[in-house]
Amino acid sequence: MAPRIQQIDTTIQIVTPENISFQYEVAGPFRRLPAFLIDLSLRAAVIFGLAIGIAMLAVFEELLVAIILISWFLVEWFYGALLETYWNGQTIGKRMMGIRVLRYDGQPINGLQGVMRNVLRAADLMPIVPPPSFVELETTMFLIPTGLIAIVVPIFNRRYQRLGDLVSGTIVVVEERTWRPSSDQLDDPRIPQLAALIPMSLRISGKTNRAVSAFVEKRKYLSPGRRHEIAKHIAAPLLERCGLPPNTSYDLFMCALYHRIFLSANFEQADVPPSDLLDAEQFSAQPT
Repeated sequence: MAPRIQQIDTTIQIVTPENISFQYEVAGPFRRLPAFLIDLSLRAAVIFGLAIGIAMLAVFEELLVAIILISWFLVEWFYGALLETYWNGQTIGKRMMGIRVLRYDGQPINGLQGVMRNVLRAADLMPIVPPPSFVELETTMFLIPTGLIAIVVPIFNRRYQRLGDLVSGTIVVVEERTWRPSSDQLDDPRIPQLAALIPMSLRISGKTNRAVSAFVEKRKYLSPGRRHEIAKHIAAPLLERCGLPPNTSYDLFMCALYHRIFLSANFEQADVPPSDLLDAEQFSAQPT
């Protein structure tokens, strides 16, 4: 089942196959253009620095030109692709402007998508036109990129996607600087007890944090069976990492994880007994 995307104004809601929804603000041109200009300036500075450094080595002119062209190719085509792939969908410019690239389903982009959306940036510069007749140049091969594709394509789609985004299945969203979870009341006495058994060393991603909060917020509208089905996707692998009994209620564990992350950030962890000494029945799969 593919993720469903709904949009109101500049906010999109992505609903995953697990029926967990996330809301993102789509990054518009007033954020994306400065980010592009920052990255463009950084790339130009790198190329200029390399050119100066290589020129100081007093190498042959032909070799100097070849090295500069190769350096330009590598920086121009792989700067964005590598950073967006390994830096959570952000380049330096995007991070400074508080935006990042995601897949349609809210997941981080992969290497292929990073390369595709950056290679197709060349198409955004089309059409290219000759300079005005009053500009005298030594060569007639000089052409000026107009960038009309980059301007027109985002205007005519609801998620401000340029051509590279449409082809690679990505969107650019505003990074969440501050995010507060819901304040759902969890009154089951087993929840703080189970939360105390979650190791302090457990590290989970911000996306998982949001999924846990979204689940706890919506669980009161779900049947026990549906809670079990949805919670299983996140809880099952984490139970193993925490060394907890495999028959622990997925729903209860999600509530305990919520308590551990958001409600008891400064709690003192209890002495955690070995998993074979835990009372497996206490936290077994029972509706809460």
